[in-house]
Amino acid sequence: MPDDVVAARAVAEEESAFAHPPVDPDVTLAYGDQPDQVIDFYVPRVEAGPGGSVPLVVVLHGGAWRAPYDRRHITLFADFLARRGFAVANVEYRRGGPVPGAHGAPAPEGTSPVAGRWPDTFDDVAAALDALPDLVREALPQADARRTVLTGHSAGGHLALWAAARHVLPADAPWRTARPVPLRGVVALAPIADFAVAGKLDVCGGAACQLLGGEDRFEERRPYADPALLLPTGIATTLVQGRADLVVPEAVAEAYADAAAKAGEVVGVTLLEDVGHFPLIDPAADACAVVAEEIAQLAW
Repeated sequence: MPDDVVAARAVAEEESAFAHPPVDPDVTLAYGDQPDQVIDFYVPRVEAGPGGSVPLVVVLHGGAWRAPYDRRHITLFADFLARRGFAVANVEYRRGGPVPGAHGAPAPEGTSPVAGRWPDTFDDVAAALDALPDLVREALPQADARRTVLTGHSAGGHLALWAAARHVLPADAPWRTARPVPLRGVVALAPIADFAVAGKLDVCGGAACQLLGGEDRFEERRPYADPALLLPTGIATTLVQGRADLVVPEAVAEAYADAAAKAGEVVGVTLLEDVGHFPLIDPAADACAVVAEEIAQLAW
């Protein structure tokens, strides 16, 4: 397919994903004192089956860890999962701010914001997951926390993989847990899952390097943040990837799966033909139904 056709399709896919109005949650609860330390909860839209409980899906949104992209753009996806019978927790977290100009002056017009904050972005995801059991009992009493699936898109896919690997972080990591987070599994959607490969491909304008504080800190901090270095996790993991993804190319997912295999762990990879980056979270796209099915296979 000609490059211009692929590029035009990618633009149309992004426009479709962002064309829908946000869907308000049933309740929002805080897990910290900062404005971005909140979780939106969506009650399942269909009746629970036998036993009266339903699986819980925890969603981590993408947006290259940059401030302009908050959880609102993925609320339709959260509602889509709720309409499939899941209880849903849509997590917000602190992201990067604007690039400062010289001597603290405002950033030049058109400058992209910095990706993420170190260590705040990681602090928040860890704190949200730690607080989640109590918050779920309050907001979603019908949710069965024993059937929790963690999912995330793009940068959120990275955070989902990272959150599931906290028990294999270096011993001095402040986010390390003594045992694995109790999860049925992880479904990472077009995740920025290997920082070395993402850097070589300049994924999202070097966002992974920015997340870790820039080139001077990249190699030092990678063992604490790069999912490809945090293996094996022992947690069932599936990657869903569009083969026509121009934002986070297929090679990034393949690199993570290869790293997992070398560590003795099998990671499922579902590749979708003629699918780009955004259909995975767009309920108007067939790819989104595939994502829901991958989640269901782990959750039910």
